[in-house]
Amino acid sequence: MFFTDDTGEALRAAVLLANTAEEPDTLTTQDDVYAFLVQHPYTGRLDRDDRELSGLRALRPRLRTMLLAPRDEMVEQVNDVLAEVSLSPRLVRHDEADWHLHAVADDHPLPERILVETAMALIDVIRADEGGRMSVCADADCEAIALDLSRNRSKRYCSTTCANRNAVAAYRSRRAAR
Repeated sequence: MFFTDDTGEALRAAVLLANTAEEPDTLTTQDDVYAFLVQHPYTGRLDRDDRELSGLRALRPRLRTMLLAPRDEMVEQVNDVLAEVSLSPRLVRHDEADWHLHAVADDHPLPERILVETAMALIDVIRADEGGRMSVCADADCEAIALDLSRNRSKRYCSTTCANRNAVAAYRSRRAAR
């Protein structure tokens, strides 16, 4: 992978969370939050209440804007996040993860921690000039974010569903042309 494990994980979590806003909305209940946290566990405070759910839902457009912004705009947005949140950076090691940086205290609300972790991951993206690894899905009927962490930069679709749908359509088109 091009980025460190914690950067890649923060990007995957942010993309997944932002993509839950696509139709149909897949972040409407506490069970949906739980499913997100099973895929992308976060240490620290988890309130598991409607306020946390509302905060996560409200965060999605901001994440989408940050993730898809051109480099200079991404810098501005990252700087805004870093200026608005009380940071207390420290190195931590937990679960299976080796030493990595947590930029805010574990008692901050989950949406704030996700926002800051995304901003920290985007610092790596900006420094490496790798913003092209995040784009809108190549499926004409999909607006989800596609995250390409592959070595050869070949990922164009947000999911195997979109990739398969396009592969089948291309196959049918080729067959019809014969």
